[in-house]
Amino acid sequence: MGLFSGRRVAEPAPQRSMTLPFDLSAIYPGASITDYATVDANGDNALRSIAVGAAIDLICSLASELPLDTFRGYGSDRVQLATPSNLQDPGSTGQGLEDWVYSLLVSWLYRGNAYGEVLEYDRAGNPRRVSLFHPDQVRATLVDGQIQWWVNSQPWDAPERFVHRRVNPVPGRLLGASVIERHAMQIGTSLAAAQFGSQWFADGAHPSGLLVNANDITQEQATTVKSRWMSLFQGTREPAVLGKGWDWKPIQINPAESQFLETQRFTEAQCARMFGPAVAETLGYETGGSMTYANVVDRRSDLLTFTLNKWLTRAERLLSQLLPSPQYVRFNRDALLQSTTLARYEAHSRALEDRWRTVNEIRDIEDLPPVEWGDVPNEKTTPTPGSAQA
Repeated sequence: MGLFSGRRVAEPAPQRSMTLPFDLSAIYPGASITDYATVDANGDNALRSIAVGAAIDLICSLASELPLDTFRGYGSDRVQLATPSNLQDPGSTGQGLEDWVYSLLVSWLYRGNAYGEVLEYDRAGNPRRVSLFHPDQVRATLVDGQIQWWVNSQPWDAPERFVHRRVNPVPGRLLGASVIERHAMQIGTSLAAAQFGSQWFADGAHPSGLLVNANDITQEQATTVKSRWMSLFQGTREPAVLGKGWDWKPIQINPAESQFLETQRFTEAQCARMFGPAVAETLGYETGGSMTYANVVDRRSDLLTFTLNKWLTRAERLLSQLLPSPQYVRFNRDALLQSTTLARYEAHSRALEDRWRTVNEIRDIEDLPPVEWGDVPNEKTTPTPGSAQA
């Protein structure tokens, strides 16, 4: 069964109000943490974890900013085509392809499901544009044994226009499982540690220091000295002058011995790691593992191979279904693996030597204009015996 529930005779798309792409800022208002033991990590609070928000943004940003190429055919018959107009703005929002891909991946990563409405069909009845719904605006029920979709609390009466694509499927379950749902306990620990740390420093749970006198003083004297001290030095960095018998002892927390800070470091790294290999390392978290990266390219390679590639492939399948067969799309993954200038030039030299790229193809990669003689592969020279210089 395909992604779209049916094929429809081409007709003008109805002028409905469209749901704008998923906006991260829309989920923050109203989110609160009131009890360390009852943190809701499945709801909107999850993105309050720095690691969760950063990991989701990393994956979505990298994927949405990669160049998208359109092809027809495979192997020696493959021909690259210009990007069709419908893929330049698949959701008809005016925000473009990058915004649509980012919204799609946020929906998958945050909720495990992507929903949308087909807005436009081609002459053969194939879908060309899909507007994405906010995942929290959609739910499903069973009505007489049939799936009934609801959007904004209203039953969806056009199933042929409805789009549902899930990730992390579970047998016997209609909806996909999100990364956040599967690791809610770990995210809850991260949120609770962050909340505890914030209140430790903000709520005055500990005094900033002690004014000590060698002699006994009354409560009235203590109150007077405290008031004068605070009024004298509040908001200034002037040196203090103390009389005989008085001593100021600041109270400071040792970060290395602070258990909640260590807990934050560990849980944030765990939250980043649950999105895939190399995510935590890319975001700068110490993971405690023995694996190190020789250079940035190695880290990017692991990030692409083990984490990002599956999200790119899923997005490619969906976007390819918005094209007439046998056309399809591929993200240019090489753009993520850009290395140093020297390493890139060495790779170009090897490509020319092995004759699988021409000079003009390489000049195009480097954003340089073509040359008249650059479309013919270099002649491959084979050293002859005795030609080497002593």
